[in-house]
Amino acid sequence: MAILEIKNLVVHYGKINALKGVSLSVNAGDIVTIIGANGAGKTTLLQTISGIIKPTSGTVKFNGSSITGERADNILKLGVAHVPEGRRVFSDLSVEENLLCGAYLSNDKAEKKRLIEEQYEIFPRLAERKTQDAGSLSGGEQQMLAIARGMMSKPGILLLDEPSLGLAPILVERIFDMITEINKKGTTVLLVEQNANIALHVASYGYIIETGKITVGDTTEVLRSNDVVQKAYLGIAD
Repeated sequence: MAILEIKNLVVHYGKINALKGVSLSVNAGDIVTIIGANGAGKTTLLQTISGIIKPTSGTVKFNGSSITGERADNILKLGVAHVPEGRRVFSDLSVEENLLCGAYLSNDKAEKKRLIEEQYEIFPRLAERKTQDAGSLSGGEQQMLAIARGMMSKPGILLLDEPSLGLAPILVERIFDMITEINKKGTTVLLVEQNANIALHVASYGYIIETGKITVGDTTEVLRSNDVVQKAYLGIAD
C-alpha cells in the first residue's frame, strides 16, 4: 500500500521549470531511492513534498490524504520528516538539545526521553557525545545527528537528501547501516542520493530523474542490471 503518492507534480522557480510532471509512489515500509545528476530536481522534489516549496500543479498524497501546498509545519505534524542536504545542525546547541528540537511538536517529557534513548540506541556515537556542542562533531557524527533529529518527530516517512555527501566511504557505510536499521524498525524512507551504488543496494525500488522528469522506475535489482543506469550512474562501461 502506498504511503506517499505523487502525481503530475510541476514546480517552477520563476520561469524555470524545475519539475515537469513527476509521478511516483512509495509503499509503506520500503526504502525507495531517487537518483539523478546535480540539478535534475531531486532536492526540489523533497522540498515540495515537505512543504518548503509550493507546486505549480499536481498532487502529493500522504496516507491517502492530499498534503499538496500545505504548510511545512502541518506536513511534519502529519508524519513527514525531512532531513535536508548539508546536515544543518544547531552548532551552538548540544547533541541532546538538537534532538529535543526535533521533538518540539510534543509536550510529553516522558515520550521525549523515550525517543532520545531510542536514537541513542541506533546512534551510540551520539550517546557518547550528548553533552558536546553539535558544531564540534565530525561530519559523519553531524549527519547521524541530523537523521536522529528527524526521527524525533516519529515520522511515518523520512525524506533524506544526500546523507552521504562529503563523507568518507567507511562513514557512508555506517550511515547507511543506520538508515537500514531505522527502516527495519518501521519507518518508510525516501532517499535522494548521488552515490547510486549504495542507494541501489539498500533500497528496494528506485527512480531515475533527469532534468525534472522521471525517466525510469523499477526494482533496484532491475535498475542495477540496466545498461543505461550502469553507464550513467554506476560507472560501469561496456
